[in-house]
Amino acid sequence: MRRFAVPAALLIFLAACGAEPGSENAAAPPATAAGSAAPSSGGVNTSPDQQRIRAQKVDAIAAQVPPAVAADGKLLVGHSGEGAPPLGFLADDDTTYIGVETDLAQLVADVLGLEYASEISSWENLFVGAKSGKLEAVFNNVTVTEERKDIYDFATYRVDQLAWQVAATSPITAIAKPADIAGLKVSVGSGTNQEKILLDWDEQNKDAGLKPAEISYYNLYGDALLALKSGRIQAYFGPNPNIAYNVAVGKDTKIVGTASGAGPDLQGLIAAMTLKDNGLVKPLNEALNTVIKDGSYQKVLDRWGLGNEAIPESQINPPGLPRQEG
Repeated sequence: MRRFAVPAALLIFLAACGAEPGSENAAAPPATAAGSAAPSSGGVNTSPDQQRIRAQKVDAIAAQVPPAVAADGKLLVGHSGEGAPPLGFLADDDTTYIGVETDLAQLVADVLGLEYASEISSWENLFVGAKSGKLEAVFNNVTVTEERKDIYDFATYRVDQLAWQVAATSPITAIAKPADIAGLKVSVGSGTNQEKILLDWDEQNKDAGLKPAEISYYNLYGDALLALKSGRIQAYFGPNPNIAYNVAVGKDTKIVGTASGAGPDLQGLIAAMTLKDNGLVKPLNEALNTVIKDGSYQKVLDRWGLGNEAIPESQINPPGLPRQEG
């Protein structure tokens, strides 16, 4: 995974533009902490000592945790090693996994009275792990979809925004509709919601007699960036947080369009994911609403420059990205 330094300008920019498996465990403190460790990189703490913002246990919610989850006193949360700042990335020690997803998972574990334990895997194995029950929850920029709801339950915690990224010197100034990508060399992550949107756009272009896009796939965002900067691709379509972070840090790319992760007719929502009907989604939802209400949730998002992706209330299994035909 590629690690980037974080400049102080990151927070201003994001507010304006709208590893090996391991664990990061700590018992919940008696009161919410400020998460005020000295920044190690330009105003944002990227050290392994994160001094996370914490929350208090709520007994009434903790009592709802299924016995199978509560038995070992831990909440095992899956994160993807294919992530990127500020969602999930390696700290300055190149070992400790940090980011907004780990911070939010920590808050939820605190409310549930459980020790936060993380497991880092590939994107695909997050779904395998949750389906098997090995991973009790997944916090990894997962968008709610109707197909996923067949197998998993969701408790929302952020809006899902996607962005189009091009080289700073690119003549492309806007990508807002299918015709804008006709004939372009573009990249997207395989198996993602943005891939579904991109493929739908490409089909619309073909039906309209326009030139199809040349679509490339890269497992790692860093590889897509290298392809973009070398000219092998002309545009990358991915999560807005990753892209906005990279634009602010690198200064050699730009954003030329944004979109909802659920398509033009629905606001996409990012959610904590757990195995369907295992009894955990309700306490996850109530824990999220607790930290939304007490302000610690907003502090976490603001800490990573994602305050503009906050939601007013966590929902259980809201309408998701529509099913694909066929």
